[in-house]
Formats: sequence, C-alpha cells, structure tokens
Amino acid sequence: MASRRLVPRLFAQCKSQGQLTSLRVSTLSPSTRRGFSASSSSGFSSRSSRASLGPLRWTAALIAVASPLLYMMAVEKPLQLDSPTLAERDVQLKRERPVTDYSPMRLRMEKFVKEQQQEIVRALEKADGTEFRQDEWQRPEGGGGITCVLQDGKVFEKAGVGVSVVYGTLPKPAIMKMRVNHKNLVEGTEIPDSLEFFAAGLSLIVHPRNPMAPTVHLNYRYFETAGPDGSPGAWWFGGGSDLTPSYLFEEDATNFHKALKDVCDAHDATYYSKFKKWCDEYFYNKHRGESRGVGGIFFDDLDETVADKEKSFAFIQDALKSFLPSYLPIVEKRKDMSFTPQEKEWQQIRRGKYVEFNLVHDRGTAFGLTTPGARVESILMSLPLTASWKYMYEPEPGSREQRLVDVLKTPREWV
Repeated sequence: MASRRLVPRLFAQCKSQGQLTSLRVSTLSPSTRRGFSASSSSGFSSRSSRASLGPLRWTAALIAVASPLLYMMAVEKPLQLDSPTLAERDVQLKRERPVTDYSPMRLRMEKFVKEQQQEIVRALEKADGTEFRQDEWQRPEGGGGITCVLQDGKVFEKAGVGVSVVYGTLPKPAIMKMRVNHKNLVEGTEIPDSLEFFAAGLSLIVHPRNPMAPTVHLNYRYFETAGPDGSPGAWWFGGGSDLTPSYLFEEDATNFHKALKDVCDAHDATYYSKFKKWCDEYFYNKHRGESRGVGGIFFDDLDETVADKEKSFAFIQDALKSFLPSYLPIVEKRKDMSFTPQEKEWQQIRRGKYVEFNLVHDRGTAFGLTTPGARVESILMSLPLTASWKYMYEPEPGSREQRLVDVLKTPREWV
C-alpha cells in the first residue's frame, strides 16, 4: 500500500520536471515494455496499461525513469549547508581527543590559563583563609569563562581571578580598526564583511586590606582570527603584570621587577627594557599626569612570525607562572603591619585613581564592554570593593604619601 501511495507522487514530480515525455522503454524488461507506449503527452498509453503492470513492476519502471532526475538534482542543485563555526569545530576537537602540544594554540592556551587559575586561587585562599566564589558561565556565540572572586577576606579586601574564552565575529569596521596595528589580519587589500575570532586569557586583581600591602594586577591573553575553513589567520599574545602600592617600599618594587626581568631575560634580552617602558607609558593616568603604580611589564601584539608562536607561548607560560613567587612574599611581609586611619584613607584615595584608569583609559575594559554578549560583572571584577574621591586633595609636602606621588610622576628604573 505504501508503494501505491508513493508512486503517484513520484510520477507527478517526474512529469512536472519533463522527465516522462520521452521514455526509453528499451531499457525495461520485455513484459514491462508491453505496458508502455512512447506517448509525447504523458509517457504512458493509458490508466489500464499502467494497472496491467502490477505494483512492483510499475514502481521499478518509475524508479528507472526518476533516477536520472534525482541524480541531476543532486549535481546541479547541491544542498546548501552552513559551515560549522570556529566554536563548533573546537567543541568537536575536544570531544575527539585530549588537548596536547599538537593541538591548536587556541585550545592549548585555554587549557593552560584554566590550570593556572585554579593554582592561583588555591594559593590565595591559603594566604587568606577564605574561599573564592567560583562562577562558570557560557556565551551563546561559543566559549565562556570562570570568574573567581574573594570579598571581605582576612588579608584581601577583594581578589578576582578570571578566565574568559571568547568566540565571535569581527564586523568590517572592527577589522579596519585592528588592521592599523596588524597588517596581516587579512590578506590582500579587500576587507571582508566579517571575520571569526577567538580570544582567551587570564586576568587577576588583588586589593589587600592593609594599606602597606600593594595592589597587583596581571593579565595574559591570546587572540586569533580564523578563515572560513577554521584555519588560523592572524594571531598575537599580550599581557603583563604591574604593582600598585599605596605606600612605597623600594625593596618590594625592586624584587617584583627583578622577578619579571629574570623571566624576560630567559627568553629575550630585549624584552624587559622594552616591556617595562611600555608598562610605564600604558598604565598612565593622563588626566592626572601620573602613573597608576610602580609598573612592571606590559606588551601587546606579540606576533613576530608563525615560527615564533611556540617561543611566544613559552614566554607567556613562564611569565604567568612567576606571579605567585613574585607577589605572595610581599603580601606575607606587609599584611600584618600596623597602620593608622589616615593611612587607610590614603589607600582609598589611591584606589580611586586606580578606578579612574580602568574606566577611562584601559583598552581591555573598553574591548570587553563593547563585545556583544559581554559579561559585565566579570569585566568589572578588577574594581576595588571600596575607594574614595576627595575634592582637591593633596598630600603633605615631604610626607610618605608625597614621596609615592613623586615616583608616580617620574617612573624609576628598579633593576
């Protein structure tokens, strides 16, 4: 019964395509040929002729006629399927096999920063005695992140360690803007209407309670574009780490910078001086005429050649791993020092300057807030829990507070 219902529909479809107007009955069996005539109008002599064939012979005959039509439809009008997105490709890759040194750099960077995030969180929890709140989130466009935040701790008033993995599409205006610093973003002179991208990184901020213990910031990230087939296009690493004290202890600044210089020198003798200068210039509150802190290193667009991708990744790994041994000893030394209410007030004022930089000048904050589907809470986790702004406030001349401001207005060489 099913074949009887199917055959008329298939016959009508074939007839509408003009495939039954010149049936070559010579291709059919002798018994089947007797039931057909080469009628120019329909391809069959009559209803009685069709009925005489029987259901099976009738179906076989129609399939013989319809097969060329189906073949031509497949060849001439192939089914149009959307190509998988970069995010979908990576999900499939991670399903098929674990991430190794032979995996795409995207997946290796994601794995590395997630491992480092948990190591840093465990170390800060041990130093404070308070657990982080960990929020895992997803992006509809692909990717997601893990935001870990500690608030009102014993040692840290606020600490945030966040990992983000972002898949998205750059529109043409964004491509044109980014191409100013990245000539290899697209090949040739024609700018495409859109371009898939991947970005992953780890960001952290630690604001201690004690004004004698410095705030620290760190960020290391990787950015990559992709072709229509998922192949990697332009890529670069960026990041750095910097120290922001409320009260200057020269040995702290020196030790922090020395740890960064040791990492830089192990990979390239030119890195530290170049990246230290970049940090002093980038973390600068132009409207205040002073640096945000005593600096560290900062770099962006590290994409020397494709052959150097492994070299750059090795540098990123060592730089991030150097954070805990360079910062925790400073916190241990300062966290229990005595301080006055006036010194706590100065810390709040310095935090206000920190907020000003992050909201007015920081490119990372601006990029995050303008990315479609941005998770604002994660982007603004770097802001302190408390801060203060006093109108026309100036420190006493010759005071410890003024000594810090003098250094911020004229950056020093610490190693």
